[in-house]
Amino acid sequence: MTAMTEALKLTPSPSSLTREDFVAQFGDIFEHSPWIAAEAWDSGLTSTHDDPLVLAESMAEILRSAASERQMQVICAHPDLAGKAALAGELTDDSTREQAGVGLDQCTPEELARFETLNNAYKERFGFPFIMAVKGSNRFLILDAFEVRLKNSIEEEQKTAVEQINKIARLRLVDRAE
Repeated sequence: MTAMTEALKLTPSPSSLTREDFVAQFGDIFEHSPWIAAEAWDSGLTSTHDDPLVLAESMAEILRSAASERQMQVICAHPDLAGKAALAGELTDDSTREQAGVGLDQCTPEELARFETLNNAYKERFGFPFIMAVKGSNRFLILDAFEVRLKNSIEEEQKTAVEQINKIARLRLVDRAE
């Protein structure tokens, strides 16, 4: 553990929680997919992982090693970026903060139309929503990423989506640390 991560501790600490409390506390780290937290608990990964980066990597490995169908369920649980759910105020609190944090709630009508076009093209090509850990980005970089990733194969995009979801989860866990 580095000096930087030594200061990061989750409260309450995962190692002090019951399974039910752990899933209640961390089940939303992966969008609408509390089974990842439950599997982390069941595998004993939470017993010594009070560091958010260590816990994030342990949980990420659960998603990486999941069957393709299970990965797709997690991928499809994510909302479109600047999509209808965002406009209707139907995002999770984490997704709302993340999208607003990069200005997706401030898109011009033209930018919203471009997001809609790209979201639709991406879903038509790959069968699942475009996933990107947007923290530290902006709407212009996100739109550019759409254009680049639309050229990938389905296999590349599923792998990329899983890794982007794992990055989102890591950022969410770090945000909850003290």
